[in-house]
Parts: sequence; C-alpha cells; structure tokens
Amino acid sequence: MKRGAIHLLESAIALTMVWCLFACQGEKNANQGTSDNTVNAFVEDENIISIPNSEDRTIVFTPQWTPQAQFAGYYAAKELGLYEIYGLNVRIEHPTTTYSAMERMRDNVSNATTLQLVQAMEIIDNGIPLVNILQTSMNAGTAFVSKKGTTPLHLQGGRVGLWAAGFDQLPLAVNVKEELGYEWVRIASNVNLFVSGDLDAITVMTYNEYYQLLQAGLELTEENVYRFCDSDYNIPEDGVYMTRDFYQKNPNVAKAFAAATKMGWEWAAANPEKALDMVMKYVDEGHVSTNRTMQRLMLQEIIRLQKDKETGEQAFLLKEEMVKKASDLMYSNGLISSKLSYQDIMP
Repeated sequence: MKRGAIHLLESAIALTMVWCLFACQGEKNANQGTSDNTVNAFVEDENIISIPNSEDRTIVFTPQWTPQAQFAGYYAAKELGLYEIYGLNVRIEHPTTTYSAMERMRDNVSNATTLQLVQAMEIIDNGIPLVNILQTSMNAGTAFVSKKGTTPLHLQGGRVGLWAAGFDQLPLAVNVKEELGYEWVRIASNVNLFVSGDLDAITVMTYNEYYQLLQAGLELTEENVYRFCDSDYNIPEDGVYMTRDFYQKNPNVAKAFAAATKMGWEWAAANPEKALDMVMKYVDEGHVSTNRTMQRLMLQEIIRLQKDKETGEQAFLLKEEMVKKASDLMYSNGLISSKLSYQDIMP
C-alpha cells in the first residue's frame, strides 16, 4: 500500500476512534441528564491530521507552573487519550523551582510550553524564535489589588508585590505607562505579605491569588481591585508555544497537538467536574497544597478568560490586533527593543 493511502487509512481510523470515544461519553452524559454538545460539535467539524513518518511524534509538554486547573485542558486531552488518537506520544512534565519551563525549552528537554503573550514577546526579542500554535486565553487574568479604601492606580510610589518567578511583563508595562512609580517587592505565589499589611498593593491572577485573598477574609471591591481585562490593558495571556525550529521540522505534529489540546479544553468546559477529577490527580501526584474548591474556582475563571468578549465563546485564536496592541505596549514602555509583528509570532 502506498504511503499516501496509508496516511488516509490512519486518518479515517483515528477519526472513527474520536467519534466512538465521544459518542460513548455523550451517551453516558445523556443517561445522567447532561449533554456534551460542545465536544460533539467539535468532532463533527474536525479532521484528524496526517503526520508523515519524518516527524517526531513524541512531545514533552511543560506547563509554565505547577499542577493546577489552569492546565485542565491538557490533562483532559492526555487522560481521554486524545493525543494518542491524534497519533502523538505526549508526556506532561511540570517545571520545578530550580528548572523553569523556558529553561527546559532552551535545553531541548521540552518541546512545548505555555507562555503569556507579552512573555513570549520578551523571549523572542531576546533572540529565541518562538511560534504560537494555539491561543487559549482571550483576556488578561492579571489584576492589582490594594488595601481597602484605596485604588491601585492612585498609589504612586507604593510598595507593590510582584511574583519572584516572573510573569511580570504586563504589570511592569502598566507601571511605566501609568507613571505609577511602584516600589516592587518580589514575592512567592502567596498573599502573606499583603494580608499582614506589609504591602500597599499586590499583583494577583484572578484565577489564583485573588481567591486566596477572599479566603483570607479580605474585602475586594471595584475600588480596590484593578482588573486588566476590564481596562485598556486587556492583553490575552496563555498560549501554547514551540521553538520555531521544532515547529518547522514537525509542523503536522504541532498542528495535531494544538487540535487535540483544543478538544481537551472544550471537553473540560463542558464537563468541569470530570475535568476537576483529572486536575486533582495531577495535583496529588505533584504534592501541591490546594483543594478541590480552590481548583473549581480557578477552572471557572480560566474558562471565563478563554471566552471572546464579543461572541461569548471559547475562541482559541490569537488575533492580529491583539499582537499589535501587546507589541506597542511592550515597545513604548521599554520592555522590548523593537516591535514584533503577527508574522514574528505565528507559524
């Protein structure tokens, strides 16, 4: 049998497997009085991507942080066997405190990672060509929270907590743009210094530290919470990135990984409690100190941030105007040396 015919046969078999997997899931949901229309619609619209033998089907994927619901779609794609159905051997390996996701990428230990758009721009500007193969976030999850009775953008010169682990490009740009003159205090991924009163404000993710503050009993209002997603700084954050070299050598593998991941996220949005079961499995294996309630809140917010404000739907699309807006902000405030175009980031 010729190679082209073999690929067509593989694609047909794989598509049948996808249909069977979610037909069974849909039947189970129907029996339980729920539906899985999002995934069923996706299956009807998608074709399995044929991967030539010359491409490496093994992908080591490293999310940018420790196990949590921020990565539920990847866990779903792995646990449901979607990556396998797409012909991929995917290993999910989280970073450690001493070996970050981007360091793993630089050392060719990992082939794909998640990055915020502005973070990816800074890396590209520093000489490491990256490509965005899937945009999961459509909105910014970053926010400033100040003490009760104050407003974050009126705290010129205030002591403000900012993560020691990075992910700071957008807050730094806003600080310069708004001429806030913040005194940055580097913190771990917790809110202890702010809760104890040692900081005037703190940078948070609305799917993570924001809920830690609520859990600590702080009162959060429109006055003392400045959400970037509700401002002119609504720059989309998480996307999936590969080095341009790996993508050029394995373009169909990259497309298959993106397609299976997109399907995993759509399934997670339609089946949040089942997705949380998967999240908690990875959380337990990673010995992460959290609980199901916190992860449920995180997943709800992550899904909200994935939705396009115009359509209300998960879009999985990096728009050209988003790239221009992010590039202009980063360049005008001295965080990159030259402007980046849509073509500089896309395959």
